[in-house]
Amino acid sequence: MFSNQLESCVPEPVCQSNKYTMTSLDGITPNTKYLGDSSKSDWVSSGTPLQAPTKDSVILTLSEDGQSSSGTLLASTTYVWYGKVTARMKSSRGRGVVSAFILLSDNKDEIDFEFVGADLSSAQSNFYYQGITDYGNGKNITMPDSDTFSAYHTYEIDWKPDQLTWSIDGNVERTLKKSDTFNKTDNQYHYPQTPSRVQLSLWPAGISKNGKGTVEWAGGLIDWNGQDVKTNGYYYSMFKEVNIQCYDPPSKANKTGKTSYVYTGRTGVEQDIAITNNPTVLKSLLGTGTDMEKDYPKAKPSGTKSAGKSAATSEVATIPGLTGAGPGTDGSRGGSGSSSGSGSGSGSPGSPGSPDSGESPSSGSSGAASTGIGGFSQGDQDGTSDAVKAEQLMAGSMVAALMIFVGMLLL
Repeated sequence: MFSNQLESCVPEPVCQSNKYTMTSLDGITPNTKYLGDSSKSDWVSSGTPLQAPTKDSVILTLSEDGQSSSGTLLASTTYVWYGKVTARMKSSRGRGVVSAFILLSDNKDEIDFEFVGADLSSAQSNFYYQGITDYGNGKNITMPDSDTFSAYHTYEIDWKPDQLTWSIDGNVERTLKKSDTFNKTDNQYHYPQTPSRVQLSLWPAGISKNGKGTVEWAGGLIDWNGQDVKTNGYYYSMFKEVNIQCYDPPSKANKTGKTSYVYTGRTGVEQDIAITNNPTVLKSLLGTGTDMEKDYPKAKPSGTKSAGKSAATSEVATIPGLTGAGPGTDGSRGGSGSSSGSGSGSGSPGSPGSPDSGESPSSGSSGAASTGIGGFSQGDQDGTSDAVKAEQLMAGSMVAALMIFVGMLLL
């Protein structure tokens, strides 16, 4: 569902500094139940997150079929508008399997760490401005000590209004200055600059529904008889801790409150964001920014024509504030003829705003009727031929090709 009204976008809960130790599933709410109250949930999930037997981490799973066939994704219930975010994690392994730790905005600004299971010796860094694919934005980082799967590492995204750094285990591995991203064509800085969710995910890049370039980047088609599948029944990545440190908003930010971020303009840049006291909680999954109290219709008395049909399924439910190209709640993926997708940087095939979706990147904000909290990006692949890159550009861009959420609301 799409809207021409900025007011239809559900306000986004403001940043809250916090340290999340993933010792239980108590703070995780399925995307089919979350209504926008960030005080009651830390994370919104799609797929199948599990508690590790050691009770010290959360496991994200990817199976050949079932609820996690599109992978698993966790998205923070609050947004970050500049800050330092760290994740202590282990990636998955195996060709075609991709783990991700990203920041993704409702306007498709994106900052990525991605981990291709076929290459455990490196982490991939990437960034996107409004979902626009630029193959010069991705860079591989060689792991300084041990691989991405066998040991936990701490990955850090330090996002400031004028500079962005990617660090591993306390060492800065890449620096991007906003001043180096100016685009003379549209006279804008192609720099991530709008409030974003933290997203943790595991998704299947190596499946036949994806384009050739995506599959090649991921190391080939997934081996569903791999060691981890034989042992556990699924591929997995593990997250032990996430730390969010909020920075002050830009000095010229429009501040009339302290509860939520809202978009006030259509260009989708920093100046279009206001901090307000607008509420973020919907009455039901049918609500929008212009009708927060919309509820499911009451069930008709028994004996009427529509008796037996649940009121909760009489209309298509939508998820407030979930954004990005993520898989739909039915577990289907972009490009398969249904609303879905997921990605963390380059976006996934068929996801809104990705090259093969038929939509041009546009500023969008969260709210009911979004396509999902997912967002996985494939990023730039070193050594990829021009022909394959051209296909990747057509087949999908991160933050966003995985998982499961419901509808992307574009402005």
